[in-house]
Amino acid sequence: MAKRKFVENAFENEKCHLFIRPELCKGCLICIELCPVKALSLDKKKLIATADNMEKCIACGMCEIRCPDFAIYIEKKK
Repeated sequence: MAKRKFVENAFENEKCHLFIRPELCKGCLICIELCPVKALSLDKKKLIATADNMEKCIACGMCEIRCPDFAIYIEKKK
């Protein structure tokens, strides 16, 4: 499987890499509302999702699965 390469809005913790594509995110808040650990929030200036609390991310993938615009991608670390 080819790895996706996103430059902007890349976040990382010990469990995963999380990528948010700003050109696809419409700020619908679905990912933010579904995140069980509140790792995501809304960037109030850009009006897109951001991972301000990435250290809380458990790499469950709910944000990636539920994003209607495929703006979020998670790569779990091994």
